[in-house]
Amino acid sequence: MSSQHQSARKVTVQTLKQMKTAGTPIVSLTAYDAAFARVLDEAGCDFLLVGDSLGMVVQGQATTIPVSVEDIIYHTRMVARGVSRALVMADMPFMSYSSPEDCLHNAARLMKEGGAEMVKLEWGALQLGMVTRLTECGIPVCAHLGLTPQAIHKIGAYRVQGREHATAEKMLADAAALEAAGADMLLLECVPMALAARITAQASVPVIGIGAGPEVDGQILVLYDILDIAPGKRTRFSKNYMEGAPSIQAAAQGYVDDVRQRHFPTADYAFT
Repeated sequence: MSSQHQSARKVTVQTLKQMKTAGTPIVSLTAYDAAFARVLDEAGCDFLLVGDSLGMVVQGQATTIPVSVEDIIYHTRMVARGVSRALVMADMPFMSYSSPEDCLHNAARLMKEGGAEMVKLEWGALQLGMVTRLTECGIPVCAHLGLTPQAIHKIGAYRVQGREHATAEKMLADAAALEAAGADMLLLECVPMALAARITAQASVPVIGIGAGPEVDGQILVLYDILDIAPGKRTRFSKNYMEGAPSIQAAAQGYVDDVRQRHFPTADYAFT
């Protein structure tokens, strides 16, 4: 177990908020099964995301769009069996929260059937009321801003979001509105590091980055990217931790230690 491992106690939403207050970097990776979940839990990850990225890296799909609620429940159940410390977060897949009724029903299924302890949904104006409703029902929520892969057919390409002044200011306002609605965490994907720093300074809840630079409260990457086995070209903001590592366990530990010690990400893995 890592010398940087914070505690053997179960991580909760309050743990993550305390880590933000204390300035302790939060470490996360995606996970899709019990075996990898156990490895990442023992390495010291604070939370694991059962991401709809499984559509691309596990199922071989071209996008995350085909992933179903049943898919996420199945993989979340496996991940939940593999952890003892890390909080388990589950993605709400495409069109599983297109109405308040669907949102609440599917979030409840992810928790009751899958064992999720937090759900994540991609941000759009429609979702503000849903964050409030989930919060009222006691369901912890992570709101995903910036590049939102479920909207790929609308935005047209996987590209950095928030470089223009107007879109940057809107993202700042959206982040504040989501926190006010009850979001327990914000996740920023492919956002310029200066904007990510502003959002982090503004927020009282943890802000997690993936391609958002070093000045956020924590980092997440797709597991298969750090193991260099994801299909296609590795994203600019990820790092191959298998290079020079004697085992998968050592690669995971290297990532956890680098994030905890603020050695990753550097500006080379961020956007301006």
